[in-house]
Parts: sequence; C-alpha cells; structure tokens
Amino acid sequence: MKKSSLLAATALGSVAVALLAGCSGGSTPSESGDGGGDAASTRACVILPDAASSPRWENLDRPFLQEGLEAAGYEVDIQNAQDDVNKYATIADQQLTKGCGVMLLVDIQKAAEGVAAKAKAEGIPVIAYDRPFSGADVYVSFDNVEVGRLQGQTVLDGLETAGKDPASAVVVYMGGDPTDGNAAMFHDGAVEVMEAAGISPAAEPPGAWDEEKSQTNFEQALTSLGGKVDGVWVANDTNAAGVIKVLKDNNLTGVAVSGQDANVAGLQNILLGWQTATVWKPVKDLADKAVAAASTLLEGKEITADAELDDGTPYIQATPQLVGPNEVKDVIAAGGYATYDEVCTPEVAAACEQYGVTE
Repeated sequence: MKKSSLLAATALGSVAVALLAGCSGGSTPSESGDGGGDAASTRACVILPDAASSPRWENLDRPFLQEGLEAAGYEVDIQNAQDDVNKYATIADQQLTKGCGVMLLVDIQKAAEGVAAKAKAEGIPVIAYDRPFSGADVYVSFDNVEVGRLQGQTVLDGLETAGKDPASAVVVYMGGDPTDGNAAMFHDGAVEVMEAAGISPAAEPPGAWDEEKSQTNFEQALTSLGGKVDGVWVANDTNAAGVIKVLKDNNLTGVAVSGQDANVAGLQNILLGWQTATVWKPVKDLADKAVAAASTLLEGKEITADAELDDGTPYIQATPQLVGPNEVKDVIAAGGYATYDEVCTPEVAAACEQYGVTE
C-alpha cells in the first residue's frame, strides 16, 4: 500500500508542539499585533474550496467557523474560491492586503501552498483546514485514514448482507480528486480494510470530487465489467449519488456502496437501501478545534496534536462516525447537518418511520 510522504500520519499520542505566531507577537485576538496593527491581528481570513464537491462547505463549515471565530473575538472574512485556483489567489491577496491575524485555508489543487508562503513571509500563522498542504503551521482535520477504514468496513458489511464472499466479489474503487491530499488517506484506509478481507479492485477509474464525472466514470467501468458489480467503494456521498444513478438505471440492487459527509442525498440513499452507510464528520467539532488552534497560535502557546504528517506538520484530529440506516436519526437530532423535512420527503417518509427518524 503506497503512501504519500506528505500524507501518511504518524500517531504521536497527544504531543505538544511549540509554534509561535509570527505577526501576532504572541497577542490574543483582543491585543495589538506587529505589522498589521490591532485591526489586522483580530482578523481571521478563511478560504473555502467550492460549493459543488460537497454541500458541507457552505452549509456547515462556513456558519460553524463564522460563529466560532466571532465568539473567540475575531473579525471574520470567509470567502469561497469556487474551485478556481486563480480566484483563490485573488481572494488571498485581497485578504492579506486588508490584514490577517491568522489564515485558515482549505486547499484546492495546491493553491494554498503559494498563499501560505506569502502569509508566512508576513509572519501570519496558517492552518490547513481539513485538507493538508505544505507550508502550514498545523493541519486540522478528521482522522482521514480512519474515515477510509470505516468506508472499507461499509463495503464489507454490504457484501456480507448480500451474502457475497469478499475474495470473489466484483468491487469498483471510486476515489476522490488526487490533488486533494485527503483523498490518499481515504484510499489508504479503505484499501487496508478491504484488501485484508481479500478484495482486489475490479476497476479503479480516475478519482474526482464531482457527481457527474463519477457517474460517467462508473458507467464506463460497469460496462467494462459486463454489467456485473457487487460493491463500490465511493469516497463521498456526492460521488455516491452519481454511482447510484447508474445502479438505478441498470436495475442493480443489493450493491454495497460507501460514502462520506452524511449529506441529505446520502442519508436518503441509506434509508432507501441504495447506499450501505456513510461516514459522518461532525463539522462543528472540526471548526471548534480549528478555532482553538488559531487562538493558541496567536497566543504563542504550544499546540497539542494527536499525530503528525510525514513532513512534521502537527495534525489535530476530529473523530468520524459511521452512519447506517439506524443512525440517520442521530445525525438529524444533532441539528445543523440535515433536517427532518429535507431528508424525509414523501418518497422517503416510510423509510424514516421504519428507522425512527422523527422531527
């Protein structure tokens, strides 16, 4: 199993890593920092990647980060690059011109690396938020190898339910965009579990974070396999929706399908039996950890990390959770992720009742 040297996380226990914030001069958000003055030192600059790969960025990460950073005393500037590296760079330049006490960057196609270099040159601490990249002071994300393991287990559970032997099952691997550093972690975790059970990929199309591309790629893979498939490792719910469209069009039921994000479509597909499970990543937990890391960096205190990447970047981890049909009610009850009205539409209402999903 090949691992990227940047991405393979090495567990440290809870290791304290000293990181001093350059431009802040060790100030808290309420104090004046060097270079940018008080206004700059209290600004938290955030760049989100897009609104298409997953609804979470605008629906979850934005409000949770806004609320948490404001509560910590920051003026907050959150913008979305809409999957455009040029727009990403422009947003960053505008934010840096206005002044930032700290930057939280979600990478797209390595765009965050150039931004991080500019920020660090000005002494501004940088947090890699949910996607790793070189040059960050700290990486805050979920345990992404564990996300992959849970996805791999999802495939095994679905095969078992269908009475399929993993060693002989026809399983297609549908990964995420290889330019997203997390995609390798999801892949490695899933492969670890699936191949230990005897699975080898029958097909593995190019990865993407795109429902339409995933639909096309899976359709081509299915054709190459003569229309035979027992399981599909899919890296997130948006991609899974594309895969499931093909399964429906070909009247293929009982296929093990994994996912991630616990978005509305994913939860509906789980309740209706088209998707075996999803990995729920409680984004508020992640946002809270990122806010705490930002304040710690600006105060010049030690960062306590759960692990580190191979390049030595401290890695603060939030915990993912597996959600099958019996756990959908827990996601809705948590609030802020998916509502009863969104999930339990008329065509899903009977399944909601069956699995105890209530308002």
